[in-house]
Amino acid sequence: MSQHSIYFYGIIAIMGLAGLTAAGTGGLFFVRRVGEKRANAFFGCLLIAFGLTQWHNVLTLMDFYETHPQWRFLPIYFTLSFPVLLFYYVKLSLYPTYRFQRTDIKHFVLPVSQWLFFCLVLIQPLKQKLIAGRGFYNPFYGALEQAIYLGTFFAYMYFAYRYIRQKRKHIRGKKEAWRVLYLDKLVKILFILFSGHTLLVVTDFAAYEFINVNMRAFKPYAAFSVLSFTAIVGWLSVYGGQVLIWGKRIFADERKSSVGLDAGN
Repeated sequence: MSQHSIYFYGIIAIMGLAGLTAAGTGGLFFVRRVGEKRANAFFGCLLIAFGLTQWHNVLTLMDFYETHPQWRFLPIYFTLSFPVLLFYYVKLSLYPTYRFQRTDIKHFVLPVSQWLFFCLVLIQPLKQKLIAGRGFYNPFYGALEQAIYLGTFFAYMYFAYRYIRQKRKHIRGKKEAWRVLYLDKLVKILFILFSGHTLLVVTDFAAYEFINVNMRAFKPYAAFSVLSFTAIVGWLSVYGGQVLIWGKRIFADERKSSVGLDAGN
């Protein structure tokens, strides 16, 4: 570890702190008594998922999995859960009377499958675990997984924003107006940050696959790459903190005044 510079450890510290903050803030949403409980649970899970995935990145950069191979595939990597958790948080915040249907199950197939994949590989003998690694066509941990993750995140952000636009046309009172404004801000800023993160991920992949250049070997690029994800984690934590502090008057449960709406399943 001595070959790393002070800047490297500074970035690691920022990443680790962001991950802990996200997970801690997410935990508070499970004890929050104001608002739609299911929406709180989904956003709490979203923050925890981002926080744990951030720590997966920290451990990877610190070569923890290389020095402790028995902990490879520790199930703290939830990229395929992000889109679904975000979508249902927005949806249930806007339409708290919505009731889950059988058709909703399909949205959770990939997130649950990814978690089960990590759990199953984790308990495999060390020899098998070392062989597994990241595979190009692995839908749960590899290039294909990254493509699914990026694509579905943009898709679910679009679906979430579509609900926000629809709700804006039928606002009832100041409280709903503020709620729509909060969610609109959440998704728009998230879109900007995630677009930057996606650009770096795609550039890294294209450079390596087509011109055989490892962009992560360039320290500034590597720093921007990991910090782009950290910025997303940070924004979600800031938003979550705002909701916990000031959201009592905005996200109070108003089932009687909300009209249920079927999701775009």
